[in-house]
Amino acid sequence: MTRSVSRSVTTAIGATLAACAIGVSALAQDLVQDTGETKKPAAPINTIKEVFAALEACWVPPGLDQARAGMQITVQVSFKRSGELLGKPRITYETPAASEDERLSYRVAMAEALRRCTPLPFTDALGNALAGRPMTLRFIDNRKLKQAKREQAGRPQEGN
Repeated sequence: MTRSVSRSVTTAIGATLAACAIGVSALAQDLVQDTGETKKPAAPINTIKEVFAALEACWVPPGLDQARAGMQITVQVSFKRSGELLGKPRITYETPAASEDERLSYRVAMAEALRRCTPLPFTDALGNALAGRPMTLRFIDNRKLKQAKREQAGRPQEGN
């Protein structure tokens, strides 16, 4: 019986982690100061959603001159109970069409985000639940895509 309970808890946590992807959230917006600089979360983090929001708030994508429209980077990390990184983060996906320079600029941005943000202030309960479990974080840079869409929306349609 213990085995099936343990398996279902592990499955539930795994499903929750898999379902969470970095997205714009109210908490992430609260962590970004008016100056555009990021700061470490001061309040203890008690949920997986808060972990993703805190890490998103720490990420600053490369400058537009080094950016790639729609660039995606996925990194796998694990944490200790204390909120420190456990081992080295591992990049599991990068947009295939990106140049090596573009990939490097996003790798640097990811490393800087993790350096700025960790250790995360986990509550004891969350630290115990997440310790050693791999988490996958996905970042998508849509800045240039949004700009292009705005420019297209402002232009009159051809043939009208």
